[in-house]
Amino acid sequence: MVWIFSLSAECGSEEIIASKFAQHFMGPILTLSNGSPCLCRAETFQDIENNWWCRVYPNNISELGIDSPESAYLMTELGILLYKHLRTALQFRYALVGVEVDEFRTYSELIEDLPNLSIPGLVLAKKIQQEVEALQVFRLFTSGYVWQPYEGEIYNPLMASPDLKNKLDELLAASLT
Repeated sequence: MVWIFSLSAECGSEEIIASKFAQHFMGPILTLSNGSPCLCRAETFQDIENNWWCRVYPNNISELGIDSPESAYLMTELGILLYKHLRTALQFRYALVGVEVDEFRTYSELIEDLPNLSIPGLVLAKKIQQEVEALQVFRLFTSGYVWQPYEGEIYNPLMASPDLKNKLDELLAASLT
């Protein structure tokens, strides 16, 4: 199973805004502390509410998932670099970095959940935060945007190993009988 690590941003109803957002991330090379260069790819797509998204993912690394403490460190470092580059991006409504974050919430779901929502790393346009009086956990991210600070990625051996997951499932099933 492939787990995609990416930055996903919801850009609203205009495709051109998502395309410009994608262009901002194509080309720059993110350099990890070990010297490894990562070139980003970006693609746009539309959700069920006809809003446009952009998915940004570093080549050759983003499909590894988090299968060890070392990969959690690597993905966290990539996450920090993606957030740093996000600070200079063109307009978007909200964004999140992580594993499998595509369409993590449609706009209407986000608005409905926002008063009680706690998602570390969530970046919101200030105008959305003000419209729904979001929680005070949001802090300034950059001009026009707030966020719940990123907490990094974690290694969960049960997610990384189908064998361990099967053993746990067997144990749980046995305890129910």
